[in-house]
Amino acid sequence: MGTIIRATVAYWVLLFVLRLLGRRAVSQLSPFEFIVVFLLGGMSIQSIVSDDRSLFTAIIGILTIAVNHFTVSAVKQRSTKFRKLVDGTPIVVAADGVVDQKLLHGLRMLDEDLMAAARQNNMSKLQEIRLAIIERDGNVSLFKRE
Repeated sequence: MGTIIRATVAYWVLLFVLRLLGRRAVSQLSPFEFIVVFLLGGMSIQSIVSDDRSLFTAIIGILTIAVNHFTVSAVKQRSTKFRKLVDGTPIVVAADGVVDQKLLHGLRMLDEDLMAAARQNNMSKLQEIRLAIIERDGNVSLFKRE
């Protein structure tokens, strides 16, 4: 029973912490940010299995995480408020070439991140951007000015 409780607590804590860390897409993570994510996972594993490193304990931990994930997915499908809480919503960070620095800073992103996305869309200046949206998964959607 302890494994189930520890796995459930670890799942919800990780969900909360990852939500706090922001929504940078995996493709935009720095090497250090990758290490932080792996450290979080490694520390969670140790807390879940504790001193019992048996196959049975591992299976119980895995199944508990799967049930929690299934539950979150099911609740997200039924509740818009919960979905917005867990996944967030798309955020417009630039309109007509003007970047909202406060929003960008709140997302822990830099102008350079936005410009990298612009260059990938064949734009060389911020003024070319009609609309820049940070999607729920951290990717940047850009719309070019006509």
